[in-house]
This record gives sequence, structure tokens and C-alpha cells, in this order.
Amino acid sequence: MSQLKEDALKYHSKGRPGKIAVVPTKPTNTKRDLSLAYSPGVAEPCLAIAENPDDVYKYTAKGNLVAVISNGTAVLGLGDIGPEASKPVMEGKGVLFKIFADIDVFDIEISTKNTEEFINTVKNIACTFGGINLEDIKAPECFEIEQRLKEELDIPIMHDDQHGTAIITGAALLNALELVGKNIKDVQVVYNGAGASAISCAKIMLALGVQKENLIMCDSKGVIRTDSPNLDNTKKQFATSRNLNTLSDAIQNADVFVGLSKADVVSQDMLRSMAKDCIVFALANPNPEISYDLAMASRPDIILATGRSDYPNQVNNVLGFPYIFRGALDVRATKITEEMKIAAVHALAQLTKEPVPEIVNLAYNEKNVTFGKNYIIPKPIDPRLITTVSPAVAKAAMECGVAKNPIHDWEKYNHQLLARLGKESNFVRAITDKAKLNPKRVVFAEADNYKILRAAQIVKDEGIAIPILLGNREKINAIIAENHIKLGDISIIDPLEEEAKRNAFADIFFMKRQRKGITLHEARKLMRERNYYAPMMVEMGEADAMISGLTKNYPTSIKPALQILGKEDDTKNVAGMYIMLSKKGPLFFSDTTVNRYPSAEDLVDITYSTYKAVKKFNIEPRIALLSYSNFGSADGEVPQKMMKVRNTLKEKYPKMVVDGDIQANVALNQKLLSANFPFSELNGEPVNTLIFPSLSSGNITYKMLQELGSAEAVGPVLLGLKKSAHVLQLGSSVREIVNMVTIAVVDAQSKA
Repeated sequence: MSQLKEDALKYHSKGRPGKIAVVPTKPTNTKRDLSLAYSPGVAEPCLAIAENPDDVYKYTAKGNLVAVISNGTAVLGLGDIGPEASKPVMEGKGVLFKIFADIDVFDIEISTKNTEEFINTVKNIACTFGGINLEDIKAPECFEIEQRLKEELDIPIMHDDQHGTAIITGAALLNALELVGKNIKDVQVVYNGAGASAISCAKIMLALGVQKENLIMCDSKGVIRTDSPNLDNTKKQFATSRNLNTLSDAIQNADVFVGLSKADVVSQDMLRSMAKDCIVFALANPNPEISYDLAMASRPDIILATGRSDYPNQVNNVLGFPYIFRGALDVRATKITEEMKIAAVHALAQLTKEPVPEIVNLAYNEKNVTFGKNYIIPKPIDPRLITTVSPAVAKAAMECGVAKNPIHDWEKYNHQLLARLGKESNFVRAITDKAKLNPKRVVFAEADNYKILRAAQIVKDEGIAIPILLGNREKINAIIAENHIKLGDISIIDPLEEEAKRNAFADIFFMKRQRKGITLHEARKLMRERNYYAPMMVEMGEADAMISGLTKNYPTSIKPALQILGKEDDTKNVAGMYIMLSKKGPLFFSDTTVNRYPSAEDLVDITYSTYKAVKKFNIEPRIALLSYSNFGSADGEVPQKMMKVRNTLKEKYPKMVVDGDIQANVALNQKLLSANFPFSELNGEPVNTLIFPSLSSGNITYKMLQELGSAEAVGPVLLGLKKSAHVLQLGSSVREIVNMVTIAVVDAQSKA
């Protein structure tokens, strides 16, 4: 069994099987709660709905509930695998709906290939849902199914395989043509593929202005011509009378190529035969019609998009369907019209031309991602998608008369959209993408551990880091073999085998510490320990970062790094920062692991180190100095200390946004803050950085939030060292180790 297969099966089976669950949205703790949720109280909304059926949107979850429905006859990359086997994909689609647009989903798999049976089944259950997303249904049946359901039901229905790709590709085309200065009415367009996605893409392009006589479509037999035998009605509308037979014939002098077929059917010579400033959408998954490297090497004037996330210009359906349904549901649209789809196209195209948020720059390790050949469609992590595409779709629904619940206050609607989204996943995706752009060598000091080896495999496979394993070679290889971990030619170093290197490291360590109580004999003895050998590798440039602490206590793990790597020049205190991934976005807690009773001077230094660390993530720090009082409302050592910290910081760093002393609830509640303390500079935007007055308060807080499920903890991130070294929580999970390695790589990138 391959490692990917094993991991995927474990992911889907571990704990509660599957990926989705039903979660109550109302209190259910008391007898009264239950009497309201069910009998006898539930009778009241039932009677209200019976009297006015539209009240179903008022009293039930229908308005935010979408059905993802399939019969499993055309599952992406897998074909006709049947309804049961398609269920993991449909659950996955539900997850995407939820995390990108806060839409709830029931996935429904229908066990029939009969078009009439499928349509009748969907019609009979449609009253449950606010919208229906048809998925992975083979052509040509999918065309009739969608059309019939749109005609016979009064809720938004979309077959995403058709229209999702079409909408994203349409936006990419508009922007690419703008860059090369071509008129959409003049361009020659060639399609390879004539399935559901290709047909819908072609229709969108015609609606955008491509002329029908300028569009050629090929299927597996070649160019679809008017004299081709056995053409169905769908293909007939794209048949040409031109004397062309093969894809090679059709692509000559074409301005645009759209591939929705299979890998490696396009050659470099074919691309060279295209017109000047050609536009190529090679969208076959998982491998495009021509590889990215070959396509880019074929000619310098090409604009290329693929379906892959590891190259620029990814055509990803997640840019479309969550936000299209969000807008349609919010105005209670009776259908998804062509006007609504075109509105989504233009919204995506326009968004690409606007300055991107810092989280996007962070992910792609650029100072400023800007509209151009490598950025013709938005990035999936762009948090503005929901407030750009959804309102555009909602407005279009209102304009074409299919909105039952029109929106009047668009500013309020935008706030509601933003409130729906948890921002924690965007942050993790952003730092992961940043790490992948320039992976660093990370040495694992405790490599004779299954969790470490699994994490090493993940960061290696995902291109996050280049792992170096420290430990007993025989033991490490035994764990790898026993658990079928695939690490390939990864470097394994046993310090006990490296006598010459070990002694050289010991000599350097002795020179650093000879006036601090370390003898040469002790230095050589210590260098046999991996927690000393690992930071020496980082110090000597043989690794870029180190990870330790999984099986040892924090002081034991951190001491060698402090002794060997030393503090940054402008830092007096090393500190520990946790990144808490909350629904409101990342929160940065400091100090949570190192300094027990920091003085005011210490806290000034710790706050500045934290400030610099937060800025590395392209986030502007807004810092609250926490206490049990608010701006002198109570006496005591802690309020006085935090006020002194604030005054010193404002003197030294006047542009830093920092205030205190302040209670945690006031700092995190903008309404409470503005109502009671309008003078505070923390008003206006949410606080994202919390400085604790002592280690105990910070440590207790992050652990409580972690255990109560209020936030996921990433860290501790060690601040103030000259080079990247990080110490894990004792007993960290594989996921936590991977997150920590990602942080270590980003840290090493900035320090390099």
C-alpha cells in the first residue's frame, strides 16, 4: 500500500468515519431547550410554515442548505465508480462549501443511471434544500438532468462540473486577452475535449463575445465537423464546416487553446504553431495536456493556466461554486441564470486587477502579487472572493427577476459575509504556500520516533522542507520499514558515527562557552547528544532550521539552542509565542513558554520580538498588553507593570499599535472597547496580538483554548534566536509537528 493511499484511508476512517457531521445550532442542554427543539415546542414553527410555506426559510436551515447530488457515473479522474464510491468526493465537496462560504451540505448519492429516475428522485426531495449542486454525472445525461430540473424546480441548481470550470476559465480569458491586447470577437479558439466542462466553457466564451465561426472543438476522434457521423445534438452546435481533421490542424494560428481532455496530447511544436501571444488553458487533471515546463519553454509569449496548484494561474472550481451558491441562497434565487454566471465571470476578472491582501502576498512570497501573465485569476486563498463574487451574483439575480428576497443594504450584507468565515484555515494555507516556494533544510533531533518520521515524510512529499534525520541509523530504518514510510534518499545522520565532525563541532562549541563553565571534555561529551549536534548543524550552515522537544521537556530542549545559536543582536530575551488559529483569524500569544516572571523591561523586549515575528507573516500587529484591570481601573503590580511597558514601547516605537493595561475580554471585543474606552488606539480593527504579564497566565490561556476546542494552537514559535530553532510541545501530534516545521521554514526564509 502506498503511503498516500494509507494516509487517505486513515484520514477518512480515523475517529468518526467520513468528513462531515450535523451540529446543532441552538442550545440543547436543558429540558426546556429540548421541549423547544422538539415536542411540544416544535409544533409552533410547523404550524407557521403550514400557514405560510415561505416561513420554512425563517424557521429551518433550508435557506443555507445545499444538496450535493451524484450517481457516481463521472467522478473526476475515476470515471463510473458508482454512487457509494462517489460518497467521499461528495462529502469533500460539502467541506469546501462550508469552509469557503459557510454553506451547509447534505451529500446524496442516487443509485440509478436512468435519467428519468434521477430527475424524479431529485424533484421529490428538493423541498428540503435551498439549492442543489449536481456533481460527477456523465455526459450527455448531465445536460438533460440539469435543464429539466432548472425548468421544473424553483431553487438554484447548478452542475458544477459544467459551469464551475467555465466561469473561472471565462474570467481568465478576459484578463489574458486584455494583457495581450486582443479583441474577444476576433480570436480563434480551439478546444480539445467535448465533455460537460468543455461544452459549458465554450458556451460561456460565446456569451462573452467569442464568435461561433471562430471556435473549433475536437473530441477523441479529431475535429468535430458538420459531416462527422453520429453527432449528438450537443456536439452538433459546435461542429465546423472548415477543412480541419486533427488537433494539430486546428491549433495552427489559434489564439486560444482550451484543453479539457487528457495528459500529454499537446506538443511544443503545436504551441509554436499558434498565433503570437497565445493563451493556453491546459486543464486536464491531474496532469495537463502539456506539462508546465514544456509549455513555458516552447515560446516566451505564452500565457498559461492549468488545473494545478503548484503553478501560476490555477483554474480551480473553488473560486466559483461556493460563492455563486452563497449569493443565490442569500437572495433566495429561484434559479441560477446565465446572467448570474456571467456576473461571476466579470467579478473574478475584476478582482484579479485589484491590489491583493497581505495574506496572498505572504502565501506566494512576493511583496506584491499583481495582475500580469502569472496572475490572471484570483488565488483560492483570497479572502475577498466571498465579498466580491457573492454580491455580484446576488445583484444579477435581482436584476433578472429571480430573487425572492432582495438585498437592500449591501454594506451590511458584506459584513454578514465576512462574519461567516473563519480565517484560521487561510493563514495555515498561506504560510504553507510560502514555505513551499523556498523549502529549507530542517534537521529533526529526535528522528527515532514514528511521529517525527511521518511528519518528515509529509513535509518532504508536500515540498515544505528538506528533512535531515538525526539518530541511530539502524533504529530509524527499522521504524521506516515497519511502518512503510517512504522517505527515499533522505539524509540520515548518526552523530555517534561522525567522530571527526563531532569533534570539530565540539571545538567550536568550546570556543563559544569556554568562559561560561564548559570544558573541552564536556563539549565533546555534549556533542554526542542530538540536541547539541542539531543546533551546531544549523550554526555551521549544514541545516537551515531544527526541530526538537517531542520526547524531552522544554528546558532540556531549548538550552542547547540558546547556548549555540545565541540571541539576535537587538534582543535581550528569548520568548515563546503561540499562534492560536481562531474563527476570527490568527491570534498571537506571548510569552507562553520561556520567561516566568518578566519585568517591564523584559516585556518591552518580548513585545518587540513578537511584533517583528507577526510582521513576518505579513500581518500588521495590533497589540494588547493584558492585565486584570483596564487602563488603571485597579491597583497592583501587574497593571503598573503593563502601563510602564506601554509607555516605553510608545517612546521607542511610536508607530507600533499597542495599548494596555487591558483585560482580555475588552481587548478582543471591539464593541465593549469602543463603548467604554474610545481613547484607546486599539479601536477600529481587531486586536491580533496578546502579551501576557507572566508565563503562567499565557500558558494557562493557550492550553485552555486548545483543550476547549476554541482554537488550534501552532507552536511554540521560539523568538529572539539568531537562527531558526523550534521546540515542540511534549507529545505533539503529526499535524502539529508539520505545522511547526512549516513555521520553522518560514522563519528560516526570513532569517536568510
